[in-house]
Amino acid sequence: MTKAEIEAALKAAFSQCDSTGCTLSDQQQQILLKVAEVLTQDLCESLSENTRATNPLDELSSEQRQALLQFVGEFDQDNDSWKTQILNDWLHGRDSGSVQFIRDRYGLQWLATIQPAHLAAYDQNASVVKVKVGDRLEVSSGLWEWVPTTDVDQHEWLLCTVIRVFETSDSERAALNCTVRLSSGLEYDINGMYDWNRFYWRWPQV
Repeated sequence: MTKAEIEAALKAAFSQCDSTGCTLSDQQQQILLKVAEVLTQDLCESLSENTRATNPLDELSSEQRQALLQFVGEFDQDNDSWKTQILNDWLHGRDSGSVQFIRDRYGLQWLATIQPAHLAAYDQNASVVKVKVGDRLEVSSGLWEWVPTTDVDQHEWLLCTVIRVFETSDSERAALNCTVRLSSGLEYDINGMYDWNRFYWRWPQV
């Protein structure tokens, strides 16, 4: 969970407080935002390269992982932030149902470490973690030059941003596609991104 995500979640919570007549003062809001900033900074500084390579979902039981993936899938279908929902529940003292264990056992810092790549590692059929506009991906040079798909070490991986997600279909099947923009401004389509082009993109490695 990035600083921006935490700030967005807190501001959404502030709005909910306003709507229920429990408005926080400017000073209270600033204190909460400052705490979020410090927590995010401390977390980034404390993560070593070894920690970054570890998937926090490995710590969960299979039942807990399944509950988390199901929860994420439900919110992603509504294009909502599952982390924001958990944080809002936390701030309002509400039970988070099947994922209450995150609060009870693992805490905010653990939640903040979870990235799409971690979820995707346990989402083999891409049924939960779907690519959306605004997501950051890494794309392989295999998209525009011939590189054997089996020789991943020969691929050059570049960060990009998803700027469009669209579907195409023919008489046999439908395919999900997206357009990505590199930092250079170049744009590429990834057609059949969950099918024949699955080798050429990945979630940013953490």
